[in-house]
Amino acid sequence: MRTTLTLAVLAILLTAAGEPKSASLLGPADLDPALVLPPPPASGSPQARAELAELMAMDGARTPAMLAAARFDSDTKNASIFATAIGPAFQLASLPATTRLMLEVRAAEKDAADRGKAHFRRNRPWVAAPGLHHCGKDDDADWSSYPSGHTTMAFSMAAILARLEPAHAPAIMARAADYGQSRIVCEVHYRSDVTAGETLGLVVADRLMVNAQFAADYAAAKSELAAAGL
Repeated sequence: MRTTLTLAVLAILLTAAGEPKSASLLGPADLDPALVLPPPPASGSPQARAELAELMAMDGARTPAMLAAARFDSDTKNASIFATAIGPAFQLASLPATTRLMLEVRAAEKDAADRGKAHFRRNRPWVAAPGLHHCGKDDDADWSSYPSGHTTMAFSMAAILARLEPAHAPAIMARAADYGQSRIVCEVHYRSDVTAGETLGLVVADRLMVNAQFAADYAAAKSELAAAGL
């Protein structure tokens, strides 16, 4: 029997620095990133050089406001990033079923993204260009660039929330795109890392939607959002 999470525990899970404790509903047999993503550009290739040049140019292009927003996104890894897209009533602390659903998305997409990173082992931009003024290393692995985990999270959650909130779908997907772009502004991912995260996130969402447990929790979240006036 599934343990019912209290609102207090849900709030802690959403705001804590650590990762959610939910087990992934998508194992390697359900989703192999190597089968849905192309390999990243080869080191030293024209595309790889162009992507590095984009990051190096970002130093002079980004404003303090852009950098502050990107740093906020870098530090915020939960569904609260979509509150501005959905509206003030989207308060996860008062939406336990929706929060549970987003924690399931988070666990599944992180597991998939981590397996993708381990398979492709692309070096982060700071390896090729140590002088980049990036936002900081959010993990200890220099080879964890592809796909972007932040972007995978944003697009997997966005694809589910857009189904739940079709009237807000354009704003939700736009917010996911902005969140992915923040990885470029922060100079911690290449453009193709972000594109791969978009693709993987959308695939994660589609695979989850045919999972029986997730489908039941999705229905509960849909009812909850309707009752909340969303």
